[in-house]
Amino acid sequence: MKKFLLIVVVTIAGMLSSCGGDEMINYSCDEPQLYQAVQPAKRIVAPEGLDPLNELAEMPIPKAAPEAPPVQPGKCQDMPPVIR
Repeated sequence: MKKFLLIVVVTIAGMLSSCGGDEMINYSCDEPQLYQAVQPAKRIVAPEGLDPLNELAEMPIPKAAPEAPPVQPGKCQDMPPVIR
């Protein structure tokens, strides 16, 4: 019984460890990342006859403080910029 349980655990662990993506991870800090090209979209307007959307439920994306020091070329930023 212990042998069977060990085989099941090893099989499940092997199956879970093989669940990875094929995409290579880009660790370069000099090239722009995909998330940096995101642009704000226009607001959703509820059709006539429906309740308007709750503006307080939105999550605004803050802008970084303009006095935040730029990241040096070739170095990755360890902390996010100050938000005001």
